[in-house]
Amino acid sequence: MSGIRQHADNRTGGPERPFPVSEDELERALRDTLSRQVATPRPLGADPAGAAMRRARRAGRRRALTGLALASVATVLVTAGIAQITGPAGTGGTPTVVLGDPPGFSPSPFPSESTPTTRSGSVRAELDLLVDGWLEVSGGERRALTGVDGVERAQRVHDQGGWLVTSAATAAGRTLWWVPPTDRNTPQVMLAAADAVAISADGRQVAWRDGPELIAAGVVAGQLIAPVRVTAPAGVVPVGFTGDDVLLRQPDQGGMSVWRRAAGGLPGSANPDVHAVYGARPDGRLVGLVTAGAARQPCLALLDPARGLAPVRTGCGAKPAVDGLGGVSPDGRWLLVNGAGDAAQLVDLTDLGATPAAHPAGPALSGAVAWSRAGVALHVDAAGELVRVEPKRVLAGEKPTPSAVSGVTTGTRPVVVADVPTPPDGA
Repeated sequence: MSGIRQHADNRTGGPERPFPVSEDELERALRDTLSRQVATPRPLGADPAGAAMRRARRAGRRRALTGLALASVATVLVTAGIAQITGPAGTGGTPTVVLGDPPGFSPSPFPSESTPTTRSGSVRAELDLLVDGWLEVSGGERRALTGVDGVERAQRVHDQGGWLVTSAATAAGRTLWWVPPTDRNTPQVMLAAADAVAISADGRQVAWRDGPELIAAGVVAGQLIAPVRVTAPAGVVPVGFTGDDVLLRQPDQGGMSVWRRAAGGLPGSANPDVHAVYGARPDGRLVGLVTAGAARQPCLALLDPARGLAPVRTGCGAKPAVDGLGGVSPDGRWLLVNGAGDAAQLVDLTDLGATPAAHPAGPALSGAVAWSRAGVALHVDAAGELVRVEPKRVLAGEKPTPSAVSGVTTGTRPVVVADVPTPPDGA
């Protein structure tokens, strides 16, 4: 037999370690076994999170394929539509104003120099319009102006600060509303029962007459701040601004004056020859209506606001109407004003000499005129229709024609909203 020791079995060999185990040792062994089982991660028979992620990936791939198919179909349809719209030229017609964007139209953030005309002759308004209780924003938005009615003028506020809207004169006076820039808030009344209201071109300042007082204040988020008050003679009302100063009209054709409210004190003495101010040129001089000569005829003049509206240059060839309606283009080149007859005229202010160049410019103005930043004038005629005046077309001999505005009901008129003028270079 070999000397190698054989393992014992159940029949012949005895146990190599004794069976007796204490309770403490058994308890420790059991604890170690259970701890190892808990610490060892076991694969799950089912993986709910993984299954959900796989289902999401499959759904995403199906949606992507469907979207590509729909996009291909839409591209074909849009291409066909453009081909129909840009058909042969020469199919003119009476222009109609389209308020808001057609489906799928993506407006440019800035107005183009020339408004695009479709095959049917429809045009877009470059500026916002107020139509029968609705604000039709040039970008395509349409907002209900709850509680706003009888509007006479409207003005955008600088830096997308909303709109300022002024009512026409009533027995109870005039109302001024602030329309917030978003439609989450309704229009707010800023002034009520005012005798007269004037707003600066950028919408940052407001002046009004309240009983015996003239008041001017800044506008911030629909709030009037830092008001300045002064007692003024009866009948004197604010009509506009030149910088921070307020333009005042005297009663009974008594001329106009300037109130330098920042310096305090009473308004300056009136210039009896100045009867209206149409707007300002980039150099700060004002374009106004004056009476001049021995015949006291109405003439156009450049006025110096720093010297009591003294005329710097006068031209009497254009023969403007005495109603004082008109507006100056943002670059100071053009004046759209009513002529002596029943029509508007476009006056070239480049050289306001004895006979400034005046061109027939369609129907007469019945209210305020507003210029776009691209140099196009919009106004409403006596019939309540919108007239678009583009200087280069007027110079080419075209006669502006009015267009009916959709949504205007009987007894109401659309109102063109004045835009904030572009500041001069370096301002």
